[in-house]
Amino acid sequence: MEALDKYVEELSSPEDALLKELERETYLRVLNPRMISGHIQGKLMEMIVRMVRPQRVLEIGTFTGYSALCMAAGLPEGGIIDTCEVDDELEMMILSFFERSEHRDKVRLHIGSALDIAPSLGEVYDLVFIDGDKREYTAYYEMLFEQGLVRSGSWILADNILWYGKVVEPVAKGDKQTQAIIDFNAHVLADPRVENVILPIRDGINLIRVK
Repeated sequence: MEALDKYVEELSSPEDALLKELERETYLRVLNPRMISGHIQGKLMEMIVRMVRPQRVLEIGTFTGYSALCMAAGLPEGGIIDTCEVDDELEMMILSFFERSEHRDKVRLHIGSALDIAPSLGEVYDLVFIDGDKREYTAYYEMLFEQGLVRSGSWILADNILWYGKVVEPVAKGDKQTQAIIDFNAHVLADPRVENVILPIRDGINLIRVK
């Protein structure tokens, strides 16, 4: 599998130098660095943005900013990403890389819970990337509809949807994150407002279209 991963990396367009530095700094300075999107998923996010051509993007869970910068690279002129991060200790690191990016004017960082922040921004989003607290995935998802943050034709991407393979194993007692991901996937499938497909890339992405 490592050989195949290496092949995929080598035969895909190269990683931007700033993103490569950001990934390295994340692994040096941040707990749970594997939460970063990384080269292949990041390039996929950029490509999806180029295909969808959204004017407004909402990201729930900035982490250190890798995925936000990838999506910003694909945004058309005038496009904006609102990205929400609950961990205020990451703010300075995130902003240091955003400010050095040629796409800095396309990204707006908000510190706090997306459940509080997103409804207050007054936007309707063409694309939403959910990558926050796994226990709150269904709450984020329902917020999008209840608060009118998405419309017919909007796209929603939910990350870590296979949760390291735990979704097909017996759930350990007290493992709220795995159970929340399982519940979320079932919730999306049963929702007549959308159609979806799960992409088995890295830790899985649920690709959802609002009808």
